[in-house]
Amino acid sequence: MSDTLDELGTVVVISGPGGVGKGTVVERLVDIDDSLVLSRSWTTRAPRPGESPDAYEFVTKTDFLNALTAGEFLEWNHFLGSAYYASPVPRGLNGRTLVLEIDVNGARQVLERVPEAILVFIDAPTPEEQQNRLVGRGDTPEQVERRMAAGRAERALAQELPYEYVENTVLDDAVNALTSIIARRTS
Repeated sequence: MSDTLDELGTVVVISGPGGVGKGTVVERLVDIDDSLVLSRSWTTRAPRPGESPDAYEFVTKTDFLNALTAGEFLEWNHFLGSAYYASPVPRGLNGRTLVLEIDVNGARQVLERVPEAILVFIDAPTPEEQQNRLVGRGDTPEQVERRMAAGRAERALAQELPYEYVENTVLDDAVNALTSIIARRTS
């Protein structure tokens, strides 16, 4: 696996609390830049209503734990005590930039293995807007409450890592800011 890590090239880690729109920003970014490859994370959670079956590699807990034991992940996490998430070790990037959409704990793991990784934290303009977005995507009141608390903790943890910050108020502005960060850090 260390040979694969040596061949990684540029790694961009995108983090941010649930509901801030980071997935939408990342999707738009990857759509407009062919040099970027979005890592498809594994998860043991069930798909959300209306969620694309391609959003994650939806797997059983047994399959996940077997891959974890085999060292197949660049990073992994057990989120909110219910579901496992992980980024598989990439193969066949052919010089393209790997983009990971992961939480701060995962970013810390990536940074330990890839110290030159570019870290960007995306956030909503206000906690109220984050809450509105969570409700709008169909999270239950209990999920919203847990994600808001997790978001506060994630913001605090992010202060310990070398993140650059993007506020997702207007989608195109957030995408442009992220594009600028990547261009500046890779030139």
